[in-house]
Amino acid sequence: MIKDFILPDIGEGVVECELVEWLVKEGDTVVEDQPIADVMTDKALVQIPAPFAGVVTKLYYAKGDIAKVHAPLYAVQIEGAVEIAGEESVATEPAAATAKVTEPVAATTANTSSSSSVSIEEFLLPDIGEGIVECELVEWLVSEGDWVEEDQPIADVMTDKALVQIPAIKAGKIAKLHYRKGQLAKVHAPLFAIEVKHMASAPAATANTVTAANAAPAAQIVNAEPARQGKALASPAVRRMARSLDIDLSQVPGTGKHGRVYKEDITRFQQGASNVSAPSTTQVKEAEATQASQTQVTTSTVTQRADTVEPIRGVKAVMARMMVESVSSIPHFTYCEEFDLTDLVALRESMKVKYSSDEVKLTMMPFFMKSMSLALSQFPVMNSQVNADCTELTYKARHNIGMAVDSKVGLLVPNIKDVQDKSILEVAAEITRLTQAARSGRVAPADLKDGTISISNIGALGGTVATPIINKPEVAIVALGKLQTLPRFNAKGEVEARQIMQVSWSGDHRVIDGGTIARFCNLWKQYLEQPQEMLLAMR
Repeated sequence: MIKDFILPDIGEGVVECELVEWLVKEGDTVVEDQPIADVMTDKALVQIPAPFAGVVTKLYYAKGDIAKVHAPLYAVQIEGAVEIAGEESVATEPAAATAKVTEPVAATTANTSSSSSVSIEEFLLPDIGEGIVECELVEWLVSEGDWVEEDQPIADVMTDKALVQIPAIKAGKIAKLHYRKGQLAKVHAPLFAIEVKHMASAPAATANTVTAANAAPAAQIVNAEPARQGKALASPAVRRMARSLDIDLSQVPGTGKHGRVYKEDITRFQQGASNVSAPSTTQVKEAEATQASQTQVTTSTVTQRADTVEPIRGVKAVMARMMVESVSSIPHFTYCEEFDLTDLVALRESMKVKYSSDEVKLTMMPFFMKSMSLALSQFPVMNSQVNADCTELTYKARHNIGMAVDSKVGLLVPNIKDVQDKSILEVAAEITRLTQAARSGRVAPADLKDGTISISNIGALGGTVATPIINKPEVAIVALGKLQTLPRFNAKGEVEARQIMQVSWSGDHRVIDGGTIARFCNLWKQYLEQPQEMLLAMR
């Protein structure tokens, strides 16, 4: 069966997104949860996973197109996905019923199926909170093949705000659970599939007979097996604590609302269990009992420590893939230099009060970008791009200078367009706008595209020297170290305090050699160390 994947809501207020990259092609066989595409909203870069396994038959958008939310993104051929109706139910249901219930129940099901039809319906995870687009699957409360009633709890999911229980909206049999425990479920994506029976003219008594017959063996199974830990209402942290102490959460009395179990409840339960076994130790010497108690406390403390595993998703996953591709395909080389920015710092301080506002922050970055643009005019190869097989070099006419920003969604590199045509104050206004947008995770796709060279300001966090990775397909990137007050000799041989910054270049050695990057850096350094030279070079 060919099924269209409908692009779900991927953010509050988002109605469309840019298709940044297809991670598969038509004809590829994909598995459940495999990344299919990277899309860019006005908030962040999002990776779209496959909810079903199958063969991709059609990609509805090309790279760079704008995809619409709630419209088909791609089509997939799902193997073994069929709808069961009429005579198919007669053939399949008796066999399944014979394996799970008694012979009379199988006969009853076979007789009623002639006047009924069965279809498999997907349950889409609904909106469970304002702004929430995904949640952690904490625990399945049912298994595949279980019969459920309307409003029966199906799963516990954890958002960044609360633990939520998902009920069944229809009665039927669970056909497929699309997520495993601990995975992130997407809002408006299928959570589970349920086999729903549509009765044509079957009497109510027959339906009740089947339900009762199925419920009886199910109850026997539940009574025969120990209670599962997941039946308790508790947060993931509490569940981890219970697992580390080998305690069954279903046996712990919860003191929270609706029986929610807290860490204090586990502690009390553990102490109570110790008290039960206390009479058996009363015959032991007091010193030995005290030592055993101390050992138990120490062991409990140690066992609570556990490694934390966090999946790499979204912007971080895209950044990881791009960095690996850059390092593996571009021969990097590094060049470092020292800048004396004493005069530039004084110039900026004298202008900051007059020209800074809420819309414009006159930092050092606008001076770095404008002077870099002036130097690029003399060394256009630094503003070039090379094709994939390194047979063509394109000299970019626009100076779109990117700046790496440590945002809450990961590393973003928005760029200021056409720096060669902007004044320092205009560049400062753009930097202020993009910095605020990046730190809130709301950078527009257009601001992330078409960069030609990049600056990484590691000095804002305290570093001095770095080996930055080139932002492919650019050919150069520079890292700015922190500004330090250091002693240096002046022209008279006297020691004086100067404002020193280390800069570290990484270049694509396929198109840039050491001499070129050194001469370019010297010109850039001249404009920054002697701001009057930069002013004279402006047009």
